[in-house]
Amino acid sequence: MTSGGIVKRESRLADGRELIYFDDADTVLPAERRADERHLDPRPETATMRQDVLTGDWISIAAARQNRVFLPPAEMDPLAPQTETNPSEVPSLYDVAVFENRSPSFGPALDGPNAPQGLEDLAELGLGRTRTSIGRTEVVCFSPEHEGSFGSQTVSRARTVIEAWADRTAALSAMPGIQQVFPFENRGEAIGVTLHHPHGQIYAYPYVTPRTQRLLDSVSRFDGPLFESILEFERSGDRVVLSGEHWTAFVPFAARWPIEVHMLPHRQVPDFAATSDAERDELAVLYRRLLRGIDAIYDTPTPYIAAWHQAPVNVGRDDIRLMLQVTSPRRGAARLKFLAGSEAAMGAWIGDVPPETAAALVREGIERAS
Repeated sequence: MTSGGIVKRESRLADGRELIYFDDADTVLPAERRADERHLDPRPETATMRQDVLTGDWISIAAARQNRVFLPPAEMDPLAPQTETNPSEVPSLYDVAVFENRSPSFGPALDGPNAPQGLEDLAELGLGRTRTSIGRTEVVCFSPEHEGSFGSQTVSRARTVIEAWADRTAALSAMPGIQQVFPFENRGEAIGVTLHHPHGQIYAYPYVTPRTQRLLDSVSRFDGPLFESILEFERSGDRVVLSGEHWTAFVPFAARWPIEVHMLPHRQVPDFAATSDAERDELAVLYRRLLRGIDAIYDTPTPYIAAWHQAPVNVGRDDIRLMLQVTSPRRGAARLKFLAGSEAAMGAWIGDVPPETAAALVREGIERAS
């Protein structure tokens, strides 16, 4: 049993991939789980990373991802519990299920002759450099229902998903070669979602991501504790949209996207695994309320990326704080922000909506959804 009365049940899929069930504290499901009796092809070979010599970034070339299911009908939902006519990825009825992605961007290998040899190896720069894309990518199913999102779940179910994130963060961080763990949810076809089933993913990278490398540089150059200062600055302004005993959500001072909300814990915690039961309990309420409020801004659901930035496994853990960043390109009821030349080519952003205006819109949405 994990914390909060949530039960963890470990299993395997027919091709050997790991499958883990997390049962709600108030579950009505039996303890037994069906075996996966499908006959599956062998898993694809682990992809290869190539280094972009212009930036030093590593690009995983994962051709197997071209075989992903694209917007299937509900009766062929690959994340729903298996039936006689739907040989899906999850054998049994479940509350929350986590399993290794069948077409992974990283992994399943965690080592090998051309695996990265640590951060110093990855930081070297040269033409034609390759490394094996070691790591792990997992799918997190929030519900057995065909449609929905994190925000459409009950508080109990939201708490189970948070427990799954914490459990998987700890497990993946302990695997050899893993440098950073990233839980996230993509929501809406405008974001590129290919399955309407309520789910998210977890990537366990063999490197520290470019965004986090820039953050580490900011931490080193900032005069004082960066995240403590951000929280104090935002809590004293007019962009806060939700706040509790342990968490505060706000539209950041220099928001890039028309809808952008960040959430920080009130104390220094590097990742989900380091959060307390009280922090997880409150987050289940506040995060669900935030996403429901963002959905209530307009008459139809809002597409978004909900990204949980966590400290790397081996660096910056005393300085980088667990942080949610929810971003949406929606700049009106029927208008989206597209990344044009300045943003896409040069990384030079132009904001369309003043952050103070966006904060007021999010607060109004939260009020309507309450």
